[in-house]
Amino acid sequence: MAQTWRFHQTPQTMASNPRSVSAMGTHEKTYFEQQREALIGEIAMSFEHVLANINKLNRSLEAVIAVGNEFSSVEALWSQFESVMDKDGDAEGGEAAKQGEKQREQQQQQQQQQQHEDEKHDEA
Repeated sequence: MAQTWRFHQTPQTMASNPRSVSAMGTHEKTYFEQQREALIGEIAMSFEHVLANINKLNRSLEAVIAVGNEFSSVEALWSQFESVMDKDGDAEGGEAAKQGEKQREQQQQQQQQQQHEDEKHDEA
């Protein structure tokens, strides 16, 4: 017949072993376990705050994109206006360049005539 040894916990042995079972049968947590649970709770709350802030940022970005999309029609209209004005400007610019060139030629001719007249006047 085998003997079984039973260890009877006294209040002194319970105090020395913090993981012992209390009189009510619940498990007492060690300091490490208590701190771990506190840190896990803090981390969970931090994650909730991060998630809430990410959601807020996402809503803000969606609002910014929506405002930008509202201006796409205005941008298209201004683009069209710019291209029309640019075409007119090129046509007018080409004519203006031709007129400017004619004016320069006329001025050069007038200067040459003036020089010839001055030379003739100096000779006389």
